[in-house]
Amino acid sequence: MLKFPIKRTIIIDDTKKKGRKKKDGEKTVIHGTVNVRPKPKLEKPAVPPKNAKNLVIVESPAKAKTIERFLGADYKVLASRGHLRDLPRNQLGVKIEDGFTPTYTNMWDKRKLIEELQKEYVKSKNVFLATDPDREGEAISWHLAHLLEMDPKSPCRIMFHEITKKAVLAAIARPASIDLPKVDAQQARRVLDRIVGYKLSPLLWKKVCKGLSAGRVQSVAVRLICEREEEIKAFVPEEYWTIAGTYQTDDGITLHTELFKINGKKAEIKNETQVQQILADLRWEQRGDLPHDPDRIQKTEKRRRRRQPQPPFTTSTLEQEGVGKLNFGAKKTMMLAQQLYEGLEMGEHGHVGLITYMRTDSIRINEDMIRAARAYIEKEYGAAYVPKQARIYKSKQSSQDAHEAIRPTSLEYTPAIVAPFLTRDQLRLYTLIWNRFLASQMEAVETEHMAILLGCGKYELRAAGYKVIFKGFTELYEDNQKDKSEELPEPLPQTVVHNKKLEPTQHFTQPPARYTEASLIKTLEEKGIGRPSTYAPIMDTIQKRNYVEKKDKQFIPTELGGIIVDLLKKYFAQIINVGFTAHMEEELDRIEQGKDSYENVLQGFYNVFQPEMEEAEEAMEKVTIAGQESGQICELCGSPMVFKFGRFGKFLACSHFPECRNTKAIVDDLGIPCPKCGQGSLIRRKSKRGRVFYGCSKYPECEFMLWNEPVNKRCARCGEIMVIKHYKKGPDKLFCSNDTCENHKKGEVVNET
Repeated sequence: MLKFPIKRTIIIDDTKKKGRKKKDGEKTVIHGTVNVRPKPKLEKPAVPPKNAKNLVIVESPAKAKTIERFLGADYKVLASRGHLRDLPRNQLGVKIEDGFTPTYTNMWDKRKLIEELQKEYVKSKNVFLATDPDREGEAISWHLAHLLEMDPKSPCRIMFHEITKKAVLAAIARPASIDLPKVDAQQARRVLDRIVGYKLSPLLWKKVCKGLSAGRVQSVAVRLICEREEEIKAFVPEEYWTIAGTYQTDDGITLHTELFKINGKKAEIKNETQVQQILADLRWEQRGDLPHDPDRIQKTEKRRRRRQPQPPFTTSTLEQEGVGKLNFGAKKTMMLAQQLYEGLEMGEHGHVGLITYMRTDSIRINEDMIRAARAYIEKEYGAAYVPKQARIYKSKQSSQDAHEAIRPTSLEYTPAIVAPFLTRDQLRLYTLIWNRFLASQMEAVETEHMAILLGCGKYELRAAGYKVIFKGFTELYEDNQKDKSEELPEPLPQTVVHNKKLEPTQHFTQPPARYTEASLIKTLEEKGIGRPSTYAPIMDTIQKRNYVEKKDKQFIPTELGGIIVDLLKKYFAQIINVGFTAHMEEELDRIEQGKDSYENVLQGFYNVFQPEMEEAEEAMEKVTIAGQESGQICELCGSPMVFKFGRFGKFLACSHFPECRNTKAIVDDLGIPCPKCGQGSLIRRKSKRGRVFYGCSKYPECEFMLWNEPVNKRCARCGEIMVIKHYKKGPDKLFCSNDTCENHKKGEVVNET
């Protein structure tokens, strides 16, 4: 029971359409006032018809048939296909002065579905609302209750976290009322975003350019990306050197070392002058002089380590590993996970839900599944791989912990069994989830790390290596902490060693890395911004709005993104910042927990937002993005073409506007003749999915294209054009674009000078 009175909604059945007769419940506008004809109530008989069934309403039609099969002939399962009501599209739809009361309208494209659900409701025995088990799903159930004129406090709500017969039957046996505080938390988020979007966006239209939009959480994500870019530009690299040395014992043992200490302190070599002095000191034996005792092995150090497995996936860690291990974006990862959760047809097994609910911040696993995992591991890998005690993972205090971690619904469906029924990408993601879950219940990796310390006068060099004693969970799932050191021999202390080679290497300190999808999601989670269901939409939205672009998997702010962030930081410093956004997430959690009210939280937000909004409307000056010369001439009037910036990014426009309205898309011409037709030139393009490729400017007459960046160089073996590949670690390499040529696989290192 809530402690705070909350005004939740004004309900309007808005189904107006010009050119037809108005129906009951439809609103008409007369002299500026809104009249609503009373809509007849749904007349549900006191005694259901003889053959009446129980009605279950889920969100997705993909799982409706499966659940209907689990429940049997007495049940009919229909899908709402997401939300059926929302705030109006062309107005604020929130009465701020009346306790932030939202006005909902029935979605026009769902009108037939609403009517169908209402007809089924009237002739059914009982109705169970089985939307997804999160805030959004709770809100959809609440909207359904209003559309069907049900009491939200009646036992009508059921939830299951996996699409299995056991879970569905257990849920139908324990219906509960709709969780109204959870509904209020979702509604508060929706209203917050609506207020920011509908009040701030028009200001940006007026001051920057039309069509822009600003989001409460997305703007903070763009701000993080812009601030990282500022750090990179301001970064001043510092020079430093490392020295690697190859030493050998009299009996032929070779040690690869690195200078570790000088006079007992950590070696810090800042310039080449210091390097030359150190090299001269270490080469004393090669010169034939004896300034000190022979170089010797001072000591060997051994240490055993145990590395524990990581917990099973949450939404954010799944999205991060999807980027890192599978090269999937967060949006694609969640789309595939949704398919695995809702279930797929698997031959004689029927329609099977393969994983638990995929929007979660919990790492908790139920005891039955832990026992099943331990039994499976012992059977498949042996008793040595099963820890003495089951691993119990505890979620962070900030976690809502409403659901389990993401795991397979049953260990009966191994990746090998489901492989024939899944697409390649579905199988890759399912295998990743399967391996991570089982590995989380396996024994730790045990390694022996060894260090050999060489004394060379005042210098100490160190060789490091390790060997695996027991593979543990890495038998199944290799994390990102894989040690690449070599296994070392075990020479005796005081053994004399001789220098065979010294290799100094110049380095420069590197600026902080740009955000990738994985690192941005990790940062948002660490800072308390957003929740599991919002990470993927944030990544998608900031790119669609052209505030950032992705290059080599890294986010780079666009000119437009930088301008918007600068304005928001200047005029909305209290709202569009990390701390305040994280605080609002905590406030939404408090609403869900019944510790605060919808109206109090929104009023607290509005007390900060409104003064900033009023000041910005008066003080913000119009930003003019000057047209930059492009060097091109307008083919219509002969005036110079200039670069302009609009809603969808940069474009070319005639400088003689508005007399001449000629505009063109910007073509990134590489200046390389097309190797196929010889008439066009190669230009950089983007596919519908945003992937960069290179094609002929004469398309569609010439369909030549490459996925890798071409260079103006021909293969010495076959004469085809060469392409360049960029690597995070190691130099760039040139390859032949002809996949039948030997030089297609064997790369040529690009001369960095």
